Amino acid sequence: MSVQRFVAVDLGASGGKCFAGVFDNGAFSMREIHRFAYECVSFHLPDRAGQPVERMVWDDTLIYANILAGLRLYRREVGKSLDAIGIDTWGSDGQFITEDGDMLGKVYAYRDHRLDAMIDQVKARIPAERIYAITGIHFQPFNISNQILWFMQNRKHLLMSKCRFVPIPSLFYYYLGGIIKVDSSWASVTQLMDAKSKTWSREILDKLGIPPEVLPEIVAPGTVIGKLQRNIAEAVGLNAASLVAVGAHDTASAFAAAPIDDPREALIISSGTWSLVGKLVPEPITTPRALAANLSNEGGIGNIRLLKNCMGGWLVHELRRVWRDADGKEMEWAALYAQAQAAEPFAAFVNPDDPGFYNPANMEKAFVEYCRKTGQPVPTTRGGLVRMAYESLALKYRMINEDISAVCGQQTQKVHIVGGGSQNELLNQFTADALGLPVIAGPVEATAVGNIMVQAMGLGVIRSLRDALPIIKQAFPIREFKPANTAAWDQAYARFRKLV
Repeated sequence: MSVQRFVAVDLGASGGKCFAGVFDNGAFSMREIHRFAYECVSFHLPDRAGQPVERMVWDDTLIYANILAGLRLYRREVGKSLDAIGIDTWGSDGQFITEDGDMLGKVYAYRDHRLDAMIDQVKARIPAERIYAITGIHFQPFNISNQILWFMQNRKHLLMSKCRFVPIPSLFYYYLGGIIKVDSSWASVTQLMDAKSKTWSREILDKLGIPPEVLPEIVAPGTVIGKLQRNIAEAVGLNAASLVAVGAHDTASAFAAAPIDDPREALIISSGTWSLVGKLVPEPITTPRALAANLSNEGGIGNIRLLKNCMGGWLVHELRRVWRDADGKEMEWAALYAQAQAAEPFAAFVNPDDPGFYNPANMEKAFVEYCRKTGQPVPTTRGGLVRMAYESLALKYRMINEDISAVCGQQTQKVHIVGGGSQNELLNQFTADALGLPVIAGPVEATAVGNIMVQAMGLGVIRSLRDALPIIKQAFPIREFKPANTAAWDQAYARFRKLV
């Protein structure tokens, strides 16, 4: 068996990473070669009435420049030969481009407030029950259905002949290889794809006034969609490596790397800025009960991720940002965790998915306001606020698990936490305690692992994700957290359910 080398580009909501993965005579190794930070940029510009409006966008140029930097680092640190590149991103956003490759404006970020009322706009054109029956996707402000409808209502005059909508992962494939295609895992979360046929739903497009020709071709994860453009390859000192459509929605890649033995017994949490809490099921479940629970049927790698979005690490990341701005320096995570551990347990709770936490100017003030509004004592220390956030997250995981288990008829026996949040020992233990179940944590870089494994499938290095599981278990450390103090958590859960 020859050596095969891959690069995974993993773009999250708060930064990006590039990894090199190498298969060498049956052994697998992976290492980070480049990490870079970015965040949404806010402009406050006057609208047609002269009123300042916040516009939140991504700096796609910065991200692309760092992808090229990652490829140059790969050449210097790993070698000049590269078999394939795969890109995964967060599950929303994109932009229209013209036939000549010019973008129709900046790339709006999914937390931009133009989308705040768009769910109702979509539901006014097609009943919620019908759109869910077709797509199986829950209603969130950032869905691409909302974003393109907003564009058609407010920017349609910009839509010249042969303009195309390019999803955010496809945008970076386009920059590298001039291709505009999207894999089914990412297309599934747009709320525009038929979950059963894996094609764009003409019914939904017609109702929303979206021309079908503006949307890219949908391909299966593992499809080789093109090559690194030769002039770019020469500029970074590499060969024209294959571009492989992976599970471009980062959650699809992360779930693919969860080392589960039996999907029927496992709850998987992809933990990062968002917490994606769900189970792997063979087919979409679009029953009225699933709709009532607002569960999403997202395309996986040969399966469906029945899951729910939960606000996740965003809550504490934003607290930390507020305190950084106040102090002039960043608090160390270890210090935050220690303060939270020392704080009073179960003093107060928040609903992590309360709209007030989606994109507040100040998360600490939003927490204080929520506690006062709900008649709860306000934590008086930073540690108390962090503990309240993590306890509330763990209890929300329990609530989501109950909903998903009831909908799919599969009781959870074990919880797998993958992604960067799997390093959070405090939240891992809270989750084990809240659910009364063992928690298996890792791999930390699950998204990149899944990304590379799907590339390897596409190039025939492995046959299926089932073949990848022993490779993953051998290559990456996995930790277990056992439940404790469950009686106190049961009492806390009863309080939490009443509040939420």
